[in-house]
Amino acid sequence: MHSYASTCPDIKVCFTPGEDCTKRIVDTLSEAKESILIQGYEFTSKPIVSGVIAAKKRGIEVQVILDKSQVKHKYSIPIVKELLSNEISVLIDYKPAIAHNKVIIVDSKKIITGSFNFTAAAQDRNAENLLTIDDEEVAKKYTENWYKRKEQSKPASIDVKVLWR
Repeated sequence: MHSYASTCPDIKVCFTPGEDCTKRIVDTLSEAKESILIQGYEFTSKPIVSGVIAAKKRGIEVQVILDKSQVKHKYSIPIVKELLSNEISVLIDYKPAIAHNKVIIVDSKKIITGSFNFTAAAQDRNAENLLTIDDEEVAKKYTENWYKRKEQSKPASIDVKVLWR
């Protein structure tokens, strides 16, 4: 466990059902000025995917790491293809039993994390939580972990036959 001496980080909390956590994510993506790093177990939410693609089209550096299950899941394969076709780097984390992180790092200073998978079910059907933390020191630790996972990951391929292995 890490402790931090950050001064007054800005933390926002969102819960489903009852709050629009997807909108909170999309709004945060739209504020990105430099970079978006994503780690996701599941990544099928159309509004979130659209927000990521819109950020890339604005010139934001976007990289995504997904769990290995996402290249075999019928709902995820079209998303992976859509991200790749929009020149977004998609990596697959094959090393742990499950790459269960749900993290978005925006501009190396804002983190979105929690139990909330990046799916419609997380918004519409599940009881989930989402934290938005605006703190550079905390973001630095999340970014370091993101790059450790990147080192263990392999590029996704747009070839469906490769995706289904």
